Amino acid sequence: MSKPYKDIISKDNSIIRTFGKDIDPIELMWHRDLKSRVITIIEGKNWKFQHDNQLPIELHEGTQISIEKLTYHRLIKGQGKLILQIQEL
Repeated sequence: MSKPYKDIISKDNSIIRTFGKDIDPIELMWHRDLKSRVITIIEGKNWKFQHDNQLPIELHEGTQISIEKLTYHRLIKGQGKLILQIQEL
């Protein structure tokens, strides 16, 4: 099964992740990551992020979100593509 995004490893070992504008929202399922990470929004319009048991928050350019390892979270599709920078801790 292919992933619903494309990753590029940057020079500082962070990950630049792009979700395309045509992604099916069903692919943006609840999940957990094995490492804690900090996400910074580079580009996206009307996309949202949701931690388990919390209301979704709208993502704007420059928004940073901390995600503790093994905690459930998800993205909610907005308009156009979404580009994130992911720094694993």
